[in-house]
Amino acid sequence: MLKGSKKLEFYGGEWMSFVPFIVFLVLIILTTFVFGSISNGALWIPAFMALIVAFFFAKDKKLYSETIIKGMASKEAIIPVVCWLFAGVFSRILRESGLAAGIAGLAANLGMSGTFFVIISFLASALFATASGTGFGTIAAGMGVLYPAGIALGAHPALLAGAIVSGGAFGDNLAPVSDTTICSATSQGVDVPGVVRSRLKYALTAGAITLVGIIIFGMTSSGSAAPVEAIEYNSIALLMLIPVAITIYVAIKTGDIIIATTVGIVLAGFTAVATGIMDFVQIDPGAEVTKKALFRVVGSGLDRTVDGVIYTGINSMIQVILLAILLFGSIAIMREGHGDVKLLKSLGKIAKTPRGSEFTIAGMIISLSALMGLNAPAILAVGSSFAKPLSRKHGISPYRTANLLDATSCTLVYSLPWTPAIIYTIGFTKDGVHPLTAIEVTPFVFYAFAMLAVMIGSIILGIGRNDNMKGRTIEDFEEKAVE
Repeated sequence: MLKGSKKLEFYGGEWMSFVPFIVFLVLIILTTFVFGSISNGALWIPAFMALIVAFFFAKDKKLYSETIIKGMASKEAIIPVVCWLFAGVFSRILRESGLAAGIAGLAANLGMSGTFFVIISFLASALFATASGTGFGTIAAGMGVLYPAGIALGAHPALLAGAIVSGGAFGDNLAPVSDTTICSATSQGVDVPGVVRSRLKYALTAGAITLVGIIIFGMTSSGSAAPVEAIEYNSIALLMLIPVAITIYVAIKTGDIIIATTVGIVLAGFTAVATGIMDFVQIDPGAEVTKKALFRVVGSGLDRTVDGVIYTGINSMIQVILLAILLFGSIAIMREGHGDVKLLKSLGKIAKTPRGSEFTIAGMIISLSALMGLNAPAILAVGSSFAKPLSRKHGISPYRTANLLDATSCTLVYSLPWTPAIIYTIGFTKDGVHPLTAIEVTPFVFYAFAMLAVMIGSIILGIGRNDNMKGRTIEDFEEKAVE
């Protein structure tokens, strides 16, 4: 409940404070499954209409209005928004620099083929996704470059596609600049670098299992080998790995994602311009220009615009930012209506132990993310509202809770046939030499299933439950949140 505010009452009682979430989920199912859309509107409209419908159940309309504003303007909501803006620009510069193509081209041109190429594809995808924090961007780069090359080199088509998606899931799970990493950390009031360090044991274990799975299956199955021409790529783009490494180091060293991504943006932008990969600024460049530019001015009159790679990076975060702000309005409504208290009392009958609480949190995240096909919104909906109070009630480390949220959200959401990640992946193969169906790819997203097994095992064994808690108590994190 927001400090200094009174209870928001609903017709029908405290459970009615969940109306925004119910409406949101129902409309998400309608827009994504019935209408078959993953557009901005398919997410924004359900989140907005959730607030409209719940309005009519609130007894005090004025208090309802104030609650929405407080929720959207809270520090809890603004921190991930700011982080996403900076991370979006950094990841966009890397994406437009051709780094992914450089990594892919280098691997292919070293003569790798078959299963070995699938292994390299997974590692390259994981590296790029960890650097850029974008699972979908990794899938686009990998399926556009690695997939056709791998098919020609004799790789098993579904295994190769699954390896690329697995690499994207690995990076989405681990990257300091990933929206899921930022969401999970800020929802629990802990620092991103600390979360990343404590998450390594899960991600690396799942990654190792993925590699073993690729090797075992690759030994028994293969595609049709055929000659392949060397993949053309700009070797200079590999220099972009330098700002990537420095950014990750700064993030871990300082514990501040804004400092790290600011350094990353400056270094990546400077490297791209200094090496000729991008222009610093283009003013009315004309049709003959093939380079991207950090800043671009084009058009005339009222249609004259200022854009470029930096603008595109900011713009790429608008969907998740607006969705987050709307969802935090719903979260505030639920809290002020004491719905979280009601839910916790109900869950308390099931989650009577730390292990039971962890299974409850994991189950909620897995179900919600699999249903929505998106993981960041699921973390936003569950993280601060349910996972935080439930885990702190049982003395579970906030770092552990953040890892539960993130790791489990990067499992089925990347592997179920109806999810945007799989649909997006098979879309790249539709007009290629070996089209794939969603059902063909799903079994080969080994990382998703490996991470699911790792997290279930860690819950049963109690691994990580006291991460970063040496010399600290749960109350220490409560005091930090108040400050």
